[in-house]
Amino acid sequence: MATTAQVSSSRRRSSAGPLFSRLIVVGVALLAVGWAFSTYKQLVRADQEVRARWTQVQTVYQRRAELVPNLVETVRAAPAFEAEPFTELAQARAQVSENSGARLQNALGDLKAFQKFQTAQQALSTSLQQLLADAGANPELQSAERFRDLQSQLEGVENRVSIERMRFNEASRQFNLLRNALPTMLIARGFGDRFDEKPAFAPSPSPARQPSVRF
Repeated sequence: MATTAQVSSSRRRSSAGPLFSRLIVVGVALLAVGWAFSTYKQLVRADQEVRARWTQVQTVYQRRAELVPNLVETVRAAPAFEAEPFTELAQARAQVSENSGARLQNALGDLKAFQKFQTAQQALSTSLQQLLADAGANPELQSAERFRDLQSQLEGVENRVSIERMRFNEASRQFNLLRNALPTMLIARGFGDRFDEKPAFAPSPSPARQPSVRF
């Protein structure tokens, strides 16, 4: 017959098995929750970086838009300047206005809206380049300090546009790499469109002609 001590020891061993299994399950669950929380924070940080870069892109484009009226006024004052460049520029500015403001609120989650914004801004870039090229051939404008100052400011803004677009594209690329990697994708998809893929700017086409102002 088994002694009392043997029976007690056997009972402890039989109860230790289920307890150990439960502890393993709880431990695995805690690790899974911790990983999910950490992954969510990574997605949030990457998403915020993209949005911050997007804000910078819009800021430099807005700065460019503020310079355009002064450029038009300065160039119009020059004699014998054709109206065609102004017409093209006005159309491009109207297109930009149609794809700005409230329409950009969800642009990072709406590929069509993002592409329309890019197309409109590129059309304005092309029109500005053509206007500056034509203005640069005008002797009076070549010697006008105000025109030279505006040209310098616009060139600086265009450089900033290129830089901010590049930074935005890199932030979008990093976010998409994180978002599409397994098993992170499972967390991203679990939040619906909160962590959709981010768009990116396509490379700007080379202009047909470059501004050529000589001093």
